[in-house]
Amino acid sequence: MAFTAFSTGTATVEQVPRKRSWTALLLLAPGIAYMLLFFLAPFIQLVITSLQAPAASGGIGEYIAAWQFGNYADAIVQYWPHILRSFVYALTATVIGLIICYPLAYLIGVTLRPRPMLQGIALILVVAPFFISFLLRTLAWKQILPGEWIGTDFSVIFGLVYNFIPFMTLPMFASLQQLDLRLVEAGQDLYASPVTTFRRVTLPLSLPGVVSGTLLSFIPMAGDYVSASTEFLGSTKTAMIGNAIESNFLRTQDYPMAATLSIILMAVILVIVATYVRKSGAEDLL
Repeated sequence: MAFTAFSTGTATVEQVPRKRSWTALLLLAPGIAYMLLFFLAPFIQLVITSLQAPAASGGIGEYIAAWQFGNYADAIVQYWPHILRSFVYALTATVIGLIICYPLAYLIGVTLRPRPMLQGIALILVVAPFFISFLLRTLAWKQILPGEWIGTDFSVIFGLVYNFIPFMTLPMFASLQQLDLRLVEAGQDLYASPVTTFRRVTLPLSLPGVVSGTLLSFIPMAGDYVSASTEFLGSTKTAMIGNAIESNFLRTQDYPMAATLSIILMAVILVIVATYVRKSGAEDLL
């Protein structure tokens, strides 16, 4: 075995070279294979599909490989209202969800901490909607809300907020559950007002949960097509980009357009998320 010798003043130390850890590579192999098979390969196929051109035969759903970059310009020109509407709805629903869920998470994670039984019941009530199908929950609200509300911006945003409340609440609860209450008491002992204590102590310490909760909600909201669907809470005037993708893929069989819209959605979400995380100072979440 080879050794490397180096001097440390009066003594010479021999260092054994570190062997390559094949165990780590073997442990990573299943995850890498999974990503290659179920993310990278479909993504490459999606890009290829987005550049296809109609076949010469002109048949429905028949396309040939090409470098049709004009598909992206056509998608933006044709569906820019859907794209804009999707992110306005998602942003509005995320802000409303944050306003609702942060006090709820604070109640469960801080106020009810001395009462484990009540805390557990509250958590069950938050998680309970997961036991019912997403489609059934949305369809139920179509029967509950007044008929004149269905198909409006309000009903779609309401559906987004309701369906993603658990995704917003649980990460913030996890952060607030770990909050050291002695720090809050220290702020009170230093004569800080409750507002100042919350702004300078509680909110910064719970910020990772806020960032995680808003991301876990905003990303699927932007691509949601159930709430805005005409069969549920939406109408043709409230259609989002998810509805355009679903329509092109399943109904008109315009696969290049559906793939193009999907990539545009992914790209815009990536830019928004990266900017948001960087501005919030939580780069470790990327």
